[in-house]
Amino acid sequence: MADCEEVELIGWLTLLQAPRLGAQRIAKLLKAFGSAEAICSAPPSALRSLGLTEPMLEVIQRPDQAAITAALRWTEQAQASILTLADPRYPSRLSGISSPPPLLFVRGDLALLQEPQLAIVGSRNPTPGGVQTTRAFASHLAGLGLVITSGMALGVDAAAHLGALESGRTIAVLGTGPDRVYPAAHRELARRISAEGALVSEFLPGVGPQPSHFPRRNRTISGLSLGTLVTEAAPRSGSLITARYAAEQGREVFAIPGSIHNPLARGCHQLIREGAKLIDSVDQLLEELAPQLRSYLSLSAPVPTAAAAVPQPERASAAAASPSAASAHADGLDRDYQRLLEAMGADPVAADELVLRTGLSAQEVSSMLLLLELQGHVSCLAGGRYCRHLG
Repeated sequence: MADCEEVELIGWLTLLQAPRLGAQRIAKLLKAFGSAEAICSAPPSALRSLGLTEPMLEVIQRPDQAAITAALRWTEQAQASILTLADPRYPSRLSGISSPPPLLFVRGDLALLQEPQLAIVGSRNPTPGGVQTTRAFASHLAGLGLVITSGMALGVDAAAHLGALESGRTIAVLGTGPDRVYPAAHRELARRISAEGALVSEFLPGVGPQPSHFPRRNRTISGLSLGTLVTEAAPRSGSLITARYAAEQGREVFAIPGSIHNPLARGCHQLIREGAKLIDSVDQLLEELAPQLRSYLSLSAPVPTAAAAVPQPERASAAAASPSAASAHADGLDRDYQRLLEAMGADPVAADELVLRTGLSAQEVSSMLLLLELQGHVSCLAGGRYCRHLG
């Protein structure tokens, strides 16, 4: 890291330590002084004039140097990064909410933060059926190219991450520093997510779990995502907080109903009464998300090429750079899409079989099937098989 970049990052880490110095006030300070380093070097009188309190000034003038050193040392690990609000890699959806986290500590694949995400949350003590439903939804949706985002808590969160890892990618937002695992039972899960997805925290390394951290974590989960799906929750569950944050942020809220005799269905029923969309199948969820996915991917008929469908960033840029990649045939489908539909035939077929029949990669087939499903050309059946709409 260049010296000037490190000095600026030290400024951001200093501001993060100041009590109750939120994103809105930091934005006001940046407008006045131009950089975090300049804020920290400004005269106390100038900072007071912009509303900073004495406790804030005391921390800015005498920050915890050990914590700053620990944070900088943490970035020396493989795939460990700190993103500030001024960083172009900071996730655009999260930056658009009111008072986004000033800094994000990320371990894993940074590119996932910019990809379309669905939050899946719920009870820490779900029923076996709730675990099965959560895992099935997460696995199917991740296999179609959506990133599944949750909070790595016990119960539904863990089921969502594990389901996503079966077929795709997942992001865990932590209520601790990025170097802490809570609960401790999820050490192996955290290791897998950091290797195959991403761990995200807004708290400094070394910070342990505190009750006030988890609502902030929930707000970040919903802020990163296109929508939030609650699969099973009690009426006072923390997952309902995530859903309400999502609604405040203008994001979709979905809930899976359950038996009236199941106490863990009551939170979902409450959300549905408050306006959440009732979901009882993956197809229904995809139909509800279709407008956002189209907007996110800048979609318009005809269907784009496979490289643009819920893309890896490098594949998306390659497709955009190729004039021939965007060309469509008379029937409105790109050649690769036509080939995939022809390979499906008239009988239901699994995605793995389509990989063998077409020679396309598993990621390309999954992405293409998602877009074909959104366009109404195919349906996903039980067991993960796909059926072409003929005629």
